[in-house]
Amino acid sequence: MSLDFSQDFEAPIVTTSLTPQDEAEASLRPRTLADYTGQEKAKGNLSVYIEAARRRNEPLDHVLLYGPPGLGKTTLAGVIANEMGAGIRITSGPAIEKAGDLAALLTNLAPGDILFIDEIHRLNRAVEEILYPAMEDYAIDIIIGKGPSANSIRLDLPKFTLIGATTRAGQLSSPLRDRFGVQLRLELYTNEELTRIVMRSAALLGIEIDPDGAAEIASRSRGTPRIANRLLRRVRDFAQILHDGVITRRAADDALGKLEVDKLGLDALDRRMLTAIIRNYAGGPVGLETLAATIGEEAVTLEDVYEPYLLQIGFLTRTPRGRCVTQLACDHLHLPLQKPQQDQEQLSF
Repeated sequence: MSLDFSQDFEAPIVTTSLTPQDEAEASLRPRTLADYTGQEKAKGNLSVYIEAARRRNEPLDHVLLYGPPGLGKTTLAGVIANEMGAGIRITSGPAIEKAGDLAALLTNLAPGDILFIDEIHRLNRAVEEILYPAMEDYAIDIIIGKGPSANSIRLDLPKFTLIGATTRAGQLSSPLRDRFGVQLRLELYTNEELTRIVMRSAALLGIEIDPDGAAEIASRSRGTPRIANRLLRRVRDFAQILHDGVITRRAADDALGKLEVDKLGLDALDRRMLTAIIRNYAGGPVGLETLAATIGEEAVTLEDVYEPYLLQIGFLTRTPRGRCVTQLACDHLHLPLQKPQQDQEQLSF
């Protein structure tokens, strides 16, 4: 009897974006700073800010969380709300289309509540300008009527905390960014931190796993807890059918091999992207749109999902003329980096 494990996933397994596979992610999120693994510098500073605000019986200053996707910005917002004993309202920049939508959210907050806006860099300018007096003066100005009969009414708001999260802090306007009293950058996790996260998630999900198996999953998770938890659930499936339900290093290695996730966390599309640059364009440079057309993927997917990790591990570089692979990538793929034909002809002279 042969088992076919080929699955058509709705999204690449190593993407840092939320996918339908991540429906159980909320149940794995820590609720306190003590349970929150990693981000020690940000967590240490945040614990001081929270304790100081509690002692003064004041709401926490407005907080901006930024960094690559999948690192726990939404989770940290929930932890802050829990530590402050405050209610939390969650929304996102694209969901707030009009100034009235934001005004409705703000006027329904209770004193000390937290408003969490994910992807805050995608707020449109009209909505953003409503935030300025709300963040500074805890008040908003509402225009009633049109033309000569229009009146401006100032509504006082309860003191609240705005937590903004973004993967692109550089796209925030300076007036908005400067109004956040606390700005924390979340960094990619180490393998040791991810191993602890995998062990904790396995315990919550009732998965039997040994430390070596957790370390194997962690080492292929691209420094991102979201990917680590996703890989854990997929490895569990293979371990349940082929390895007596226990995730050992051998079980994890076998499962991740079937999922085409290699020792550095690269998947099939990562390797296809690098191979295309090496073989089709002699290592580069090649433009993003040209590369996307070559491998049949969207340019925005390559730029937002795959490039950041390849740049970080030194497999890819960006130049004014396009993308280039490095010798490290060629060594990893066991492919020679050939010079363009023109260069070879010039060298022959």
